[in-house]
Amino acid sequence: MDLFEEVIKLRREGKRGAMATIVHTNGSIPSFESSRMLVREDGSISGTIGGGCVEAEVWAAAKEVMQAEAPRKMTFNLNNEANYDNGLICGGTLEIFVEPILPQPVLYIFGGGHVSMALANAAHTAGFAIGVIDDRESFANSQRFPMAHEIYTSFEDAFAKIKPTASTYMVIVTRGHKDDMRVLGWAVGTSPRYIGMIGSKRKVISVYRALEKEGVSPGKFAAVHAPVGLNIGALTPEEIAISIAAELIAIRRGAKNLSHKSVNAEQATPASVG
Repeated sequence: MDLFEEVIKLRREGKRGAMATIVHTNGSIPSFESSRMLVREDGSISGTIGGGCVEAEVWAAAKEVMQAEAPRKMTFNLNNEANYDNGLICGGTLEIFVEPILPQPVLYIFGGGHVSMALANAAHTAGFAIGVIDDRESFANSQRFPMAHEIYTSFEDAFAKIKPTASTYMVIVTRGHKDDMRVLGWAVGTSPRYIGMIGSKRKVISVYRALEKEGVSPGKFAAVHAPVGLNIGALTPEEIAISIAAELIAIRRGAKNLSHKSVNAEQATPASVG
């Protein structure tokens, strides 16, 4: 089996994996440099780095590497240690590099206005694939969004065809409350990595309350980033886009000190209007 073809397949399917590669050996090792093992997120493997306890430890580390989205180098001293008496009693040192195999993150932007255009450019530059959804063909088209690999001119069509995964990010910046509510109602019923919605806290609260009246559980809003973007005092469409793109990157990279700006009904005060 060609492991690199398997990697391409994983990325196309939006799935994660980790590749373990022997990068250095010293002494008598029952394998050779560049031996590889692919670990998929379901735990299945292809290839081998020699078997035994080392392979079992690398398999466990690969699962952690997928989750953290960060590579790791592991060193094993196989000098007849009891810990490695299962198939790898040879003596020597083995270094293995374990790197995550991650699908390209996809950002779906609901709305085709000025903020959306600026966000599409910023996020695309940062490595996100771009999808744009707006029910106006004059706003959702390849002339305005040449970098987009998906363009929908019907919300219903988008809802039917988009299958959110852990690599999916959604930003809701439509032209009005009604469409924002419509998109958010669908989005919270899916499982993307990120959902963000533009607007003041008062607007966010009004959308939440309207959806609750339609039967959406309030708990569904806990993961929504609204108002969207990092608080950098952004005013122009370009600045707002940068604040949103920065938040997307922070979420993608697992930033530890990122504050979650989700709001609830109790936070709807006059001071929150803006």
